[in-house]
Parts: sequence; structure tokens; C-alpha cells
Amino acid sequence: MSSSRNAVREMTPPTGPQRPERFADVVRRLTAAQKSAKGAPAYSRFVNRPLGRRLAAGAYLMGLTPNVVTLISALFSFTAIALIALVSPSWWSAVAVAVALVLGYALDSADGQLARLRGGGSHSGEWLDHMVDAAKITSLHLAVLIGAYRFFDLPAAWLLVPIAFVLVANTMFFGMILNDLLRARLAARTGTPVQRTAPSTLRSLLVVPTDYGLLCVLFVLLGAPMVFFGAYTVVLLANAGFLLLASVKWFRDMQQLDRIQGDKS
Repeated sequence: MSSSRNAVREMTPPTGPQRPERFADVVRRLTAAQKSAKGAPAYSRFVNRPLGRRLAAGAYLMGLTPNVVTLISALFSFTAIALIALVSPSWWSAVAVAVALVLGYALDSADGQLARLRGGGSHSGEWLDHMVDAAKITSLHLAVLIGAYRFFDLPAAWLLVPIAFVLVANTMFFGMILNDLLRARLAARTGTPVQRTAPSTLRSLLVVPTDYGLLCVLFVLLGAPMVFFGAYTVVLLANAGFLLLASVKWFRDMQQLDRIQGDKS
């Protein structure tokens, strides 16, 4: 799962004599127009974006719009979420859930890439993308809560784990979106460019526990409910720890924006 995709960035379409594009040509064009990988966890950076790139190329050749890809992504994701809540865990359902979540996440990357490939996205498309993300993040953990209550042999107190995950995941998602919004607003007011540092592979690996893609893959363990729930709890603790540390850094970043705005006024 991700922060703002900056869907309104543009990519100049090719000029000159046109010929039918091949899949490999479209993938190459997408590769040359990737957004910054700064801050992206390893799965999102090294697996999800390349997979999304190929899905975006296929969607482009089929004539699909970014909004249609967003809706297809939602279909896969919410089908998986319904299976978690409504179907007794088994190995076939675990594989189905994990595959549907992985495809939904890859298509979630593909819609923004497709928008850039088509020459630029729209505010309405970015709005739709983020609204689907917000609903997905909340409903996934609520589905785990429902499934755990119905099918897992757990003491009632353990049901607090998915409830806590809802709180942590939503707070983290909102914080990332708000950080991007406030930085962009300062840049628009003062003309100060948003500072970007080179993406760090080490950091990408260290923040893997916070990666929505890891959570998607984790559901392959759903066929062994207690094993899944133990791993799910560990991932929650890692996310909670990251959010605590990140919140301190984010607040300091906002204080730095206040100083920059004061210097420009």
C-alpha cells in the first residue's frame, strides 16, 4: 500500500510516425517515467511497481482508462476481503485471498503508471484512488476481526489486535497523505522545491514490516489460522513501532516547514 501517487505528473507521449506499439515498448516507456522510489518499502519498490508496470502496459494496449484500472484493483481487493470475513479458512481460500490481494495491490500501482503513460492524470482520478485505498485499509483489518471472531479459536482479548491494526494503519495512511499535502502547499506558496533524497535500499529493507505488500503475502498463511494470527500480530507491533518513531520525525519535518515559511514571509 502506498502514499500519494502524484497522479497529475505528466509524461510526454511519443511524436513522429506512429506504429502499433508492442508490449515491451510500452514497458520501456513506463520504466523511463517512474516516480521517485524515496521511502518505498522493498516489496513495493522491487516487486509491486515492476508488476504494476506490466499490468499498466497491458491496460494501455487494451485501451483501459486509469479509473477503470482503479475499479478493477478494488474488485480484486474487496473480493479477497470478503473471503477473509465470510469463508472458513483453508489452504485454497488462503491462496485465493493472497493472490487477489497481490493483484489488487499491483493494479493499485498500475493506475497511476497508466495515467502518466497517457499523458497525465486527473484530480478526480487521484481522489478515487485514495478513497479506494482508505476503504481497503480499514475493511481489510475489520475483515480479519470478523474472521477471527467467527473461525479462530482465540480468547476474546486477542480480537483487540485487528482493532489496533485499524487504528495504526489509518493513522499512518493519513499521516503520509497529510505530509505530502503540506509539503506541496508550502512549495506552491513559497516556490521552495520539495527536497528529495536518493532512495536507500537499506531503508527499503528495514521498513519491509510496514509494507502493505508484505501484508498481502502474509495471508497465504491463513490456512493455518494460529500461525497467520501470530505473524499478523508481529506485523502490527512492527507497524506500531514504526508509526511512533515516524510521528516524531514527521512532526520535526513540519517544524522545519514552519521555519522555511517564516524565512520566506
